Amino acid sequence: MKHKKTITLVTLLGIAFCLSAFMPKQEPKEEKAKNLKVLPKNISHDELDKVMDGFKIALGVKCNYCHAQSKDNPRKLDFASDDKPEKETAREMMRMTAKINKKYFHNQKDGKALLAVSCITCHNGQHEPKSN
Repeated sequence: MKHKKTITLVTLLGIAFCLSAFMPKQEPKEEKAKNLKVLPKNISHDELDKVMDGFKIALGVKCNYCHAQSKDNPRKLDFASDDKPEKETAREMMRMTAKINKKYFHNQKDGKALLAVSCITCHNGQHEPKSN
């Protein structure tokens, strides 16, 4: 009798385990970026990474150039923090380039960019643009 109960229990656990393999997987919820003041609040994580990668290339810097260390863990960055003035400078530069592009480089008929000014236009891979 005891052997029969063990076999039944093992069989039920095996069936439950096999069925769980066919259950739909829940995707982890994408965490939204915090403290966005220029970029769209609903920007996806992938799109935000692309923008930040563009900044790194254009200025020849790493993330910690604009982003402060986390107070809880100095090995991590606090992306929402405004502790570093370089972050606000980056926001000002984003507003400036958007204004220049809107005023001078957009086709008035369809609104599409003919040319565009971006960070690399002036920075050329340097954190400070060089004046000629």
